[in-house]
Amino acid sequence: MIRVQLHKFIDLAASRASAELELNRQSEAKTVDRRSFLSLAASLAGLTGMASTAFARNFGSDTEPQRYPDPDIVVLDKRFKYKLGNTPIQRLHRGTLWAEGPAWSTVGRYLLWSDIPNNEQLRWLEEDGHVSRRFRFPANNSNGNTFDYQGRQIACEHGTHRVVRYEHHGSVSVLAETAGGKPLNAPNDAVVHPNDGSIWFTDPGYGSLMDYEGKRVKSNSVQPHQKEAIYRIDAPSGAVEKVAEEPFKPNGLCFSQDYRKLYVADTGASHYPAAKNVIWSYDVDGKKLKNARKFADMTLDGKSGFADGIRCDEDGNVWSSAGWVGDGYDGVHIFAPSGERIGQIRLPEICSNVCFGGTKRNRLFMTGSQSLYAVYVETRGAHIT
Repeated sequence: MIRVQLHKFIDLAASRASAELELNRQSEAKTVDRRSFLSLAASLAGLTGMASTAFARNFGSDTEPQRYPDPDIVVLDKRFKYKLGNTPIQRLHRGTLWAEGPAWSTVGRYLLWSDIPNNEQLRWLEEDGHVSRRFRFPANNSNGNTFDYQGRQIACEHGTHRVVRYEHHGSVSVLAETAGGKPLNAPNDAVVHPNDGSIWFTDPGYGSLMDYEGKRVKSNSVQPHQKEAIYRIDAPSGAVEKVAEEPFKPNGLCFSQDYRKLYVADTGASHYPAAKNVIWSYDVDGKKLKNARKFADMTLDGKSGFADGIRCDEDGNVWSSAGWVGDGYDGVHIFAPSGERIGQIRLPEICSNVCFGGTKRNRLFMTGSQSLYAVYVETRGAHIT
């Protein structure tokens, strides 16, 4: 009996030893595989560089929590004191084709924006964070939006080459459709001056160059109807007056925090070889603009993309959307009042436009090509939207 039990013990011990050897072999294989994976990951990280963080992130609702501070809010200069250490960049919506024209309604507590190819406007509500699909449809391929000081929405329509205002009682007023006896090209973005209620807008014409974002005009020129320009709509009379035409294709625009300057993004390099990717600055002289000059150059590390929508904060910094270069560049570039780049917000897709909103106006909303993003910052927008 003892001999039989001893043989059974020896057989059991041998089986356990064999099992342990197999487990060790599998463990070593997994270790090698894991080491190989980590080595490959490290190699890829070395190839793509530090700027690849935004590309690697999953901004969806099922993403893992982002470790603070957010690595894609980048401080380039000590003057960029607006990064909060305990807040992330968030994707609020995904599903647009080309998102544009974010504008904050203080009264309604919602963000409005356009999806130009889908011919609709969408709305994100601060109350519960849900998106109201097709807030307006059809929207005449609207691009830029803003609100006046009576809370009325103003929209730049590509499909009709108009600037319109949605009245409180539901009707739509056409504010501008022609200038100098000719049709406008395709108004792009607009801002409102608080002192006199005048509306300033740009007319680069993109919506009339393609059916995808408007209605293509049959023309051999990149100027669908007339020279691209910046205009002012006089509030009392409704008169439309050209105020500047130095930018090749004037796009986004904003006033400085004290309304003494007007900044205008130039995206003319899309069609004009001589154009540069810059933001222009003008002095505001009543109803006129003067002293046109370059405010900021969009070149970063030898690469240059487009500035599109722009907004100014309470300290006079200009927050510009940026895109068409790639990972590490696309997103938002922040410029000091003197024109130097002091910070970045990196996004995994092209950023078309920005605006400050939220109850305290301290949340930056960013329209990407297919998404809506937001991040809290330690400053406030200088203007109502």
